[in-house]
Amino acid sequence: MEHAASATETPIRFETHPSRYVHWRLEIEPPLARLVMDVQEERALRGDYPLKLNSYDLGVDLELADAIQRLRFEHPEVRTVIVTSGRDRVFCSGANIYMLGSSTHAFKVNFCKYTNETRLALEDASQHSGLKALAAVNGPCAGGGYELALACDEIVLVDDASSAVSLPEVPLLGVLPGTGGLTRVVDKRKVRRDLADVFASLGEGVKGKRAVQWRLVDETAPLSKFAARIAERAKALAGGSAEKAGPGMTLEPLGGRCASAAARCGPCAPSASWTTRCSSCASTGRRSAWSCSRRAATPHASWPWTRPWKRTRTTGSSTKSAST
Repeated sequence: MEHAASATETPIRFETHPSRYVHWRLEIEPPLARLVMDVQEERALRGDYPLKLNSYDLGVDLELADAIQRLRFEHPEVRTVIVTSGRDRVFCSGANIYMLGSSTHAFKVNFCKYTNETRLALEDASQHSGLKALAAVNGPCAGGGYELALACDEIVLVDDASSAVSLPEVPLLGVLPGTGGLTRVVDKRKVRRDLADVFASLGEGVKGKRAVQWRLVDETAPLSKFAARIAERAKALAGGSAEKAGPGMTLEPLGGRCASAAARCGPCAPSASWTTRCSSCASTGRRSAWSCSRRAATPHASWPWTRPWKRTRTTGSSTKSAST
């Protein structure tokens, strides 16, 4: 059974604020910050599946994306963010399989693209803004959960005889990891390719000293010393990051208006349909109101941000039409 969005379905809002977070807690104590993942099982985006074991859907990732951008631009005094779990004995079990199983193919493709862009934003903030990230993996870390940890600069895994990191998509689901896991394991963490092949086929994952030996994590620490080691490594990361001068930039809500003050559409008004073209924007073609003027008049069946309109591309003497 696949989930198909109707034209009258409430559009997905990508704008949020820390005061409205449901699944994350953002704690700031310069030069450190903590992003604590504590997914509320009954607060799924669609509401027809439970978010067990700190699994995530789009709603969880929207909050994560917002937190990363706010740390980067609103809080230049923060030089290291610790990404961890608020649950005992579990870090993150990855994308919710019930959500994926009830979604259309287009939804799943765009979901994976969006979540990977969130992880790319974390890496970009590290490279260009000096915001380092430390994954404090305090429990089993699987699939998309490990892909989130891979996007951090360093990974510390608790050594409690049960916690492991894994990419179980191939052995358990018969699909490849969809958020850059294999690429980051080999290209970023420099795991030997033969070990990466074995790792991707192990549903139970790798834990303890072997995870360090295979370069899947940077360090393991027993539960009794885990918090202390996280604090030490976080301070070391912050000390190696250049201090940023100047105040932060407040990210205000996106409250743009269309060409006509009376005609509001798309993200301009929460109650408006994402799929209705504003007559004023359509007539003037205002580029500043791209969210209105570039939307197709007919609704797309599965995902608000897909772009079903056509563009014309000229190749030599022939003209081709391609979907963007």
